[in-house]
Order: sequence, then structure tokens, then C-alpha cells
Amino acid sequence: MPDEKLFRYLARIGLAGPMPGDPAGLTRWLAAHRQAIPFENLDIPLGRGVAIDGANVFAKLVERRRGGYCFEQNRLLGDMLALADLPTRPLLARVLLGVPPGQVPPRTHVLLLARIGGQDWIADGGFGGSFVPPLPLADGASADTADGAAHRLRHIVDSRGEWLLERAEPVEGADGRYTPSSEWQPQYAFDLAPVAQGDLEQGNHWTSTRPGERFTTFHVVSRVLPGGFAGLTGDRLAIYRDGETQKRQVADLADYADVLDTVFGLSLPEEDLARLRPFG
Repeated sequence: MPDEKLFRYLARIGLAGPMPGDPAGLTRWLAAHRQAIPFENLDIPLGRGVAIDGANVFAKLVERRRGGYCFEQNRLLGDMLALADLPTRPLLARVLLGVPPGQVPPRTHVLLLARIGGQDWIADGGFGGSFVPPLPLADGASADTADGAAHRLRHIVDSRGEWLLERAEPVEGADGRYTPSSEWQPQYAFDLAPVAQGDLEQGNHWTSTRPGERFTTFHVVSRVLPGGFAGLTGDRLAIYRDGETQKRQVADLADYADVLDTVFGLSLPEEDLARLRPFG
């Protein structure tokens, strides 16, 4: 039943009930989602593929307490917001973080567009590089987050899209693609074109199968922390919290299992851990 699914999801993210349908409520909801459900792509190196229909996503992220990447995270978030009477629609974006200037990558990221009080807002529960706060769809809209970063939307209209999300982070965060700087750095660009389920399936297939792409090359896990962020790429762990960054290399299988459990809240079967082996 829909109410039961929403209840189980809210328990998963540690909320006693749905947040109010206002920007502050959406911000608290999104923060709870990102802090509870890790971003991860581990089913790809395990050879299982990524299913993005609502039933499979709910079973994986809520019932089995796994994480997922953008096509899974924002499917779950959108479904649950709809059950709480805040409908959304998906938008496709080009990730620009870590991409050389002038290069136009494919649309391989999904975010959500919600309408609150007559104003469109972006909501993104699945950007693996950082926490993206809800922002009103308005040129120059900005918000600061607890990790010390600032975020801004710009209306651009060029080959990348119509809207550009930027981030300024004067201290070093956990995602290795960031350059610590008070200057604005592009995160992703998107437009408002309608997105069909087939578009999402195509983007998910490309992202999860194309050789040389980030998620077919690296084992990626990340999690938003209160006041920070944790990232694990291959055997490289980085935890940014309260202005300080700790980095180290995962030592062995037992260490890898412990990091997944204690830092990211992921408990994988021993046979899966042995097959992953992103170290040594």
C-alpha cells in the first residue's frame, strides 16, 4: 500500500513523518535522504546491472538498505514525494564536474523539478559528488550548505543546456574531482524538456555499461554527513567534516568491509566483497 511504503521509506531516512510541502521542509527531507542512503554503483562492477523501475528501486534502497546512483536515488525520492502530495518530474543533465572546458558530455544525470507555492524548485537526491540543496529555478538563486560550500543556479542557454548549477568550495571536500576554490565551478547543466521513461532507461544504460565511463571504471561510494561528506573511490577513502579532511588507502578486504559498514552504512555479503576487491 502507498502509505505503508512511505512509512517504511521515512523510517529508512530517519524521519517521523513527511516534511511540510514548503522549501524548508524539502531541504530537511533531502538532507535526511542523502545522509541515510549512500550513493553507490557497486552493482555495476558486480555485473548485476541497474534497474530503475519503482519496485526494484524501493526493494534495493529501502528493503535491502543498499544505496544507488542518480537514476535510482531520484526515482525513489520522486516516488516518495508523490506519496506525500508533492509531485515532481524528472529532468536530464550533463555532468560538467571534472570535464574539460568546452567539452559537452551526454545527459547522464537525472534530477527532479518540483513546484512549491507557484515556484519551480530543483531537488536532487542523487548527485554523488556533493550535497545539492533545493534551489528555486531562478537566475542567480543560491544557497549555502553545512559543508561550507555555496551553490548557485544560472540561466545560460548554450550547447550545454538552459540552466547551470555551480558550486564554490574554498576548502577541500571529499570528492577528488573538486578543486578547492572560492570561484564558482560548474557541476551540471540541464534544460526543462519533458523526460520520458525511455529517456531515463537510455541514460541509465549508457551510464552503467559504456566502457571508460566513471561508473564502469571505478567503484564509487559516497555519503552526505552532517557538516561534511565521505567518499570512497576504489581503495581511496576521504572524509571531510567540520573543515578538516582525512584521507587514507583501504588496506585489505576486512578494512574495506569495515569502511563500507561504519562510514557508509553498507553491509555486503562476503562473496560480493571478495568479487569487488578494489584494492591490492
